[in-house]
Amino acid sequence: MQGNVMLARSAGFCYGVQRAVELARSTAGESGGCWMLGDLIHNAHVVEELERCGVRKTADPEVLGEGDIVVIRSHGELKSVLDGLEARGAVCVNATCPNVCRIQKLVAQAEEEGRQPVIIGEPNHPEVVGVASWCSHPLVFSGPEAVSAWLSADEKNQNLPLTVVAQTTCIRELFETSWKILKKQCTNVKIFDTICNATHKRQTEAAEIAGKVDVMVVVGDRKSANTKHLTEICKMSCSRVLQIESASELSPEFFEGCSVAGLTAGASTPAGIIKEVYATMSEEIRAAEGKEESFEELLNQSFKTLNTGDRVTGIVTAITPTEVQVDVGAKQAAYIKLSELTDDPSVKPEDIVHVNDEIETVVVRVNDVEGYAELSKKRLDSVKVWENIEQAVEDKTVLEGVVTEENKGGIVVSVKGVRVFVPASQSGQPRGADLSSMVKQRVQLRITEVNRPRRRVVGSIRSVTDEARKAAQEQVWASIKVGKRYTGTVKSMTSYGVFVDIGGVDGMVHISELSWSRIKTPSEVCKVGDTLEVYVIAFDPEKRKISLGVKDRSIDPWDVFMNKYSVGDVASVRIVKLMTFGAFAEVVPGVDGLIHISQIADRRIDKPEDVLSEGQIVDAKITAIDEEKKKISLSIRALLGSADEAEAPVEE
Repeated sequence: MQGNVMLARSAGFCYGVQRAVELARSTAGESGGCWMLGDLIHNAHVVEELERCGVRKTADPEVLGEGDIVVIRSHGELKSVLDGLEARGAVCVNATCPNVCRIQKLVAQAEEEGRQPVIIGEPNHPEVVGVASWCSHPLVFSGPEAVSAWLSADEKNQNLPLTVVAQTTCIRELFETSWKILKKQCTNVKIFDTICNATHKRQTEAAEIAGKVDVMVVVGDRKSANTKHLTEICKMSCSRVLQIESASELSPEFFEGCSVAGLTAGASTPAGIIKEVYATMSEEIRAAEGKEESFEELLNQSFKTLNTGDRVTGIVTAITPTEVQVDVGAKQAAYIKLSELTDDPSVKPEDIVHVNDEIETVVVRVNDVEGYAELSKKRLDSVKVWENIEQAVEDKTVLEGVVTEENKGGIVVSVKGVRVFVPASQSGQPRGADLSSMVKQRVQLRITEVNRPRRRVVGSIRSVTDEARKAAQEQVWASIKVGKRYTGTVKSMTSYGVFVDIGGVDGMVHISELSWSRIKTPSEVCKVGDTLEVYVIAFDPEKRKISLGVKDRSIDPWDVFMNKYSVGDVASVRIVKLMTFGAFAEVVPGVDGLIHISQIADRRIDKPEDVLSEGQIVDAKITAIDEEKKKISLSIRALLGSADEAEAPVEE
């Protein structure tokens, strides 16, 4: 039976690895020798070849100093190591992959802005360790399980402002699952998809081929993270997957019963090794000779054929005041005019892109005769924004934008430069509210309607806030218990108490639970919008009712009184209630004493209100204390110097 080998077009050196190897070779040739710290890339064959070219290897940066030339590996290096080399006078040739450099800048910038950098990737991988060194306190998670464990460890983590990046070779599904968990549970998250585009293409192609073949072979160094991830991805679609470093590891037994085999390779695998593995596999599973395409032919096929309207991704190779030159893997030279880079005439090209940056563009013109292609970034950006907006409707994605104006019937929100109209009913504000107060606010919303030809987009803030409130309510009900404390906000007031929002759920604080002091209305101690520290007295999950308290039950007002006053002491008291037989006065919050009508004045009075009024502050002498009944007698008359003053009985 005639066999067949499906070779992944994306197999082998990625741009970053190719660049690092070429830099090391050229540096060694020009300087007569140079150094690399550890392995320049994760491939022992390439590292050995570089050593033969004069690229010496050391694991100890401290041995390098004045005049030594050091090529920094493609995975990047610890910032402290780079600083140390510079301080000792070593010359560093930075072969770090541009994608890795971008991640280093993102985490450093995040920390400068007071945000918490979060890295999704393998914690011990050199790239991740290097990136983490560009900030003081990074969080590194290997996947969604680690993210969930961190979130559940402390509720306060959900309120941290997070900036999330990924290892360049991270499996996309693992990264997306991780950031979606963070986006759902945290209040302030910025997501940066830093997975290398070449890595994503390689992984996608490997998965497609693995689903079509009987045997899948993955070539790459066993220390290579992207090779390991390729193997894991292939195993999801193919039952027979072999990861090797060279053709010598292949054996005929592995291809028994195989009619079609697949071959891919990690980003650090040189073309020579891939070609050798390809030839060996073909010998094992192909009965007829001469049927396979040569490796050179496959490489030639990898060159892009450019057509007007194609989307292409390339690497910035040079920047001039009028254009940006881009390598898009095609035979034609490609460039972007400044007018096709941005609409802002005051911006310089280097403000937008840098040499070695990866850039996605659309082809606007191809001249095969002269061998060049014109590209546009701004046209693709515009198309992508509208595509993202349209996709957001299907996916019900939550987007962020800034309110730019209030107009008839609602507000306008700018989302990535697109005007989104939000009707007043979907603004999340109460009916009749002043929507102008929302201008310049950053809001989250969902797109509900898109009419691209008319450039009309409608959105809803309310759907996001309602969903967030519902999620918060479920979280409160899932964890509520008697005695649990919350920091809440007073939402409304009645004559008998206040309603407090404790995180999406309103609880009731009865007027008697607001203060130890006697109060007639809740407005005496709080107002709408105030923050209150409350605790749960009781709750009913079925009726969705919660009774809250504010008074500190750990303090007994009577103990406070007894520790502060004794019989004969004078206290400044507040009149809280007038009766026919006297007046009750608050001595300390929660403890009242009786001023008998006979002890209010040094003369006979018909009723207490002839002399006193509620809320009045007066001095009174403590004439008796009944500790058993917890009752107190007070006297104003005793302080007036009357000769015939008499003690009033303790209140019955």
